[in-house]
Amino acid sequence: MTDEWKAPESEPEEREERKSWKLLEKTLLAGVQEQRRARRWGIFFKLLTFVYLFGLLALFLPFMDVDKAASRSGSHTALVEVRGVIADQEAASADNIVKSLREAFKDSGTKAVVMRINSPGGSPVQAGYVYDEIRRLRGEYPDIKLYAVIADLGASGAYYIASAADEIYADKASLVGSIGVTAAGYGFVGSMEKLGVERRTYTAGEHKAFLDPFSPEKPEERVFWQGVLNTTHQQFIAMVKQGRGDRLKDKDHPELFSGLVWSGEQAKVLGLVDGLGSASYVAREIVGEKDLVDFTVQESPFDRFSKRIGASVAEHLAMWMGFQGPVLR
Repeated sequence: MTDEWKAPESEPEEREERKSWKLLEKTLLAGVQEQRRARRWGIFFKLLTFVYLFGLLALFLPFMDVDKAASRSGSHTALVEVRGVIADQEAASADNIVKSLREAFKDSGTKAVVMRINSPGGSPVQAGYVYDEIRRLRGEYPDIKLYAVIADLGASGAYYIASAADEIYADKASLVGSIGVTAAGYGFVGSMEKLGVERRTYTAGEHKAFLDPFSPEKPEERVFWQGVLNTTHQQFIAMVKQGRGDRLKDKDHPELFSGLVWSGEQAKVLGLVDGLGSASYVAREIVGEKDLVDFTVQESPFDRFSKRIGASVAEHLAMWMGFQGPVLR
């Protein structure tokens, strides 16, 4: 008599359960794959939209230039803005100001140029570049006058630039002058001693670390640095005297070049400015051409648009290629 082996009753149930889990797994994987496909198609269409917008912008930029050129076709007073700190890579950098001035002078409709200034100053090097270019442009275009108009503030390097103009105007309450040079820092030697921190500096050159705020100041280095500032100050004074000439009422005034700042009304008495008035006043009453056309270098619509969406495009490209790096929100 042969006994047949019978599977336990639980085994068929286990097989059915495994089948159910496999089916569920397939269903979930299919859903995930579908989501990935949908996301990729979404990214594709977003990129396609960006390309379309770029194309439209590139198409209309020439028409923008035509409209801009048309606005300059008649006689006008050219306007160049000098705003903010005068420094490299800033809006008021020498490159931007010089480019704006060159465009303003060479335009056939320009009757005069007004440089409207609202700046606390900045780099003497950048200011010097602009000063020299103004002198050159005035020589190249002797029939076009350049007027500097100081708004709220025209101090230090900003006045350096203004002094190269044919004439300077300001409001009676404008702040003008500050003909001086400054360099500032901190000394942390005492604090480090209290904290028990030892400074270790390794240099090749006896004075290589002379501006290190964590090392004791040496008297001879202080004298040297003061000499650098004095030399720069004398260069500043010489350029102001060259630009203003006999219009300075008292060149030997004890505080004229001391770094003090003056109101527009006081500056007129001292000869630091020629008159009181705004840019529109100068254009209307002095130049005789009230239409102001702005030649200030500005970001193009394309540049602004690119900066806004550049990061978004890069993110979507990364996702499209299957890479997702750290994201900050």
